[in-house]
Amino acid sequence: MDETRVAASYAQLLFEHMGALGRAEALGTPPAPAETFVALRRWQALLERARDLDPGPKSTFPLRLARGIAPRHFGVVGFAALACGTLGEALQRLERYHRSVYDVNIAQVHPCPEGICIEWGVERGRPGALVDETAIAALVQLTREFTGRPLRALAVDFVNRRPADVRPYEDFFGGAVRFEQPSTRLVLALSDLALPLRGADAALLALLDDQAERLLQEVAAVSEPVGVWRQALVGLIRSGRTQLPDLAHSLQMSPRSLQRRLAEQGQSFQALLSQTRQQLAEAYLRDPGVELAEVALLLGYSEQSAFTRAFRQWTGQAPLQWRRQHSR
Repeated sequence: MDETRVAASYAQLLFEHMGALGRAEALGTPPAPAETFVALRRWQALLERARDLDPGPKSTFPLRLARGIAPRHFGVVGFAALACGTLGEALQRLERYHRSVYDVNIAQVHPCPEGICIEWGVERGRPGALVDETAIAALVQLTREFTGRPLRALAVDFVNRRPADVRPYEDFFGGAVRFEQPSTRLVLALSDLALPLRGADAALLALLDDQAERLLQEVAAVSEPVGVWRQALVGLIRSGRTQLPDLAHSLQMSPRSLQRRLAEQGQSFQALLSQTRQQLAEAYLRDPGVELAEVALLLGYSEQSAFTRAFRQWTGQAPLQWRRQHSR
């Protein structure tokens, strides 16, 4: 677990919590704006320090901490979720981009007899009760923030030792909570997946719309069908749908028909996708307020390294090098 980490934006939650208690300086220096991640060992130490300084019961500290969660604390995953229409789509983004926030054990989303299950194993280690309980409580609280409803978990499992009193956990999660289980699990009702998201981050959506508009202006000179296809791709890329059938469905045509139309214009789907991504990437990189990890996510990449490789192929430069030469 020496190389595992959590997002710096997630760690910021802890500093805000202590600041609300009038102990803003107690944890030391918060992550610098340029820091994308915080080492897991540092996160563990910060949680322990904050728990000891918090005046409330130590056993329920993670539950109190989680009540302050907001989409911004989930960094790039929060950005992705805000672009989704339903809670189910947001959970799919969680499975795809979980390493952008929590790089310990892999998250898996799958159906189970009770409903829909989000599960973490222990293959890469056990970070401890404080880390696990904070993460699951924060995720449940985030679903409530996204939907504006007091969602209840059908079941929650932890791998750690059972506390003396489980009632605060059951009150927080709204369902049965078990400890000393083989994996960490969160089970939600299938009906909750269709709940619409509130899309509370208007500033983010305005940014995305602004960048999309710039792209549409840039592609105005291309032939009409290609421009239409790129316009459709903008929204698909933003939501992580980057396959030819996704574009065909949005255009209400079959994949085969789309392939034929692309060929008539001297295009392939992969070329169209790469061109659109490059133009979006350059628009995002010109804005210093958008971090590199966020650019990768907004372009539909699950890893920043994959975006960096693609950008080098497009421009011959790393994204950071290109940004330094072209920043507004």
